Amino acid sequence: MLDTVSNRPDLPAEIARRRTFAIISHPDAGKTTLTEKFLLYGGAIQMAGQVRAKGEARRTRSDFMKMEQDRGISVSASAMSFDFRNFRFNLVDTPGHSDFSEDTYRTLTAVDAAVMVIDGAKGVESQTQKLFEVCRLRDLPILTFCNKMDRESRDTFDIIDEIQENLAIDVTPASWPIGVGRDFMGCYDMLRDRLELMDRADRNKVAESIEINGLDDPKLEQNVPAHLLSKLREEVEMARELLPALNPQAVLEGHMTPIWFGSAINSFGVKELMDGIGTYGPEPQPQKATPRQILPEETKVSGFVFKVQANMDPKHRDRVAFVRLASGHFNRGMKLTHVRSKKPMSITNPVLFLASDRELAEEAWAGDIIGIPNHGQLRIGDTLTEGEALKVTGIPSFAPELLQTVRAGDPLKSKHLEKALMQFAEEGAAKVFKPMIGSGFIVGVVGALQFEVLGSRIELEYGLPVRFEASQFTSARWVHGDKLAVDKLVNANKQHMAEDNDGDVVYLTRLQWDIDRIGRDYPDVTLSATKEMMV
Repeated sequence: MLDTVSNRPDLPAEIARRRTFAIISHPDAGKTTLTEKFLLYGGAIQMAGQVRAKGEARRTRSDFMKMEQDRGISVSASAMSFDFRNFRFNLVDTPGHSDFSEDTYRTLTAVDAAVMVIDGAKGVESQTQKLFEVCRLRDLPILTFCNKMDRESRDTFDIIDEIQENLAIDVTPASWPIGVGRDFMGCYDMLRDRLELMDRADRNKVAESIEINGLDDPKLEQNVPAHLLSKLREEVEMARELLPALNPQAVLEGHMTPIWFGSAINSFGVKELMDGIGTYGPEPQPQKATPRQILPEETKVSGFVFKVQANMDPKHRDRVAFVRLASGHFNRGMKLTHVRSKKPMSITNPVLFLASDRELAEEAWAGDIIGIPNHGQLRIGDTLTEGEALKVTGIPSFAPELLQTVRAGDPLKSKHLEKALMQFAEEGAAKVFKPMIGSGFIVGVVGALQFEVLGSRIELEYGLPVRFEASQFTSARWVHGDKLAVDKLVNANKQHMAEDNDGDVVYLTRLQWDIDRIGRDYPDVTLSATKEMMV
């Protein structure tokens, strides 16, 4: 077992053993399968599910929405907590589909590191690159898992070169693949000098690990065919000469990513990656806030809401706020101050997640993610503290790129529709705008698939068929300025004006010309494409 890398000897042991991370990737790189295997090795589940399960095969734990199960894609970030060796892992599985990237961006504010999953045949894809840039803006440490090595894959050096060039980060191999595609038989563990062999017969079985003494060890010849062994020796020698050695500090600073090779569906390489997260991943980090940053070792509890999910359990019309604890030791039943409303809240039924399954959380520490069931009091960006007026910053809300009007199939149920839309707006699943002129609502999303998800959820969760129709508007901007300047803009441009679900003033645009005109005619007003979710 590798020793833990820790720069923070002052952290309480319970906090120091926590690793809170997100998994990011392009759709279909194998992220959800990898999540399942993490849970399997963490002892959280007995048998891994399959993303495209047939018949009686189990569904994956992290895809709990009906639409996710039907399509085999993740459309909502889900959180899971489990123990592995002496670590406590808090893992957030994020949507890979770009139409749901806002959920992913917000999730990245609540983690201390990211695991980047890439497909061995496809390398760095567009969505991976976008998500990586967000990680870079936040200086998040990144560990890389190159998946699907049991299928035809690209040359190992090509994959590493592509990551280094496209993402401008140093790459150091933690393992080296032996063969690819049908010939793939395992990896040489470069950090611990072990031969890791894959068990093709049983996908849920952990393969054999053989301790060796360098690449000249005779045990290698007994286990690896001669043609693959000579290639392995040659490539590892080149890698050691050409690629940088692992520098734990550079990993923590986000300048270097170690890469493991494997096959998540065959449970291969996953345990080595998990050991790597424990050893090289960061413990809980300080959180940006105003008027000061929050340190994890502070004794007073604080946390912030980065996600709200309604109706996770269709049998209960509940709304669960996902809260990342930023400091302290939380106990069930504590009273915390809801900073936005300045009101105390008793946290009597906090939960820990295993995707849609949950259990009561008797206690939690900085770094943990807990769920707080509530009836709409908690919104994305809210901060909870033991009394101090701290506000966590940096949780973004993006301008929608697609706008459509929405109508209830039954006009008599428009009040029900309003309730459903407000709920989804609070979740961050869509922006909902109420135009100042006319009736109805305009819904704004980042990607077209979100309309489909919203329509299906409103029908499923509220029994209310809806239809989306084209809108004359193409985007929305939040309006900032002193009251007189904003009132002047609103009164002269009523046909463009709306309010969002928080009651903030929004300017709906058709063309870039509209935005330019406001900049020219109303110099005291600012139009913003993002709204930081903090009140």
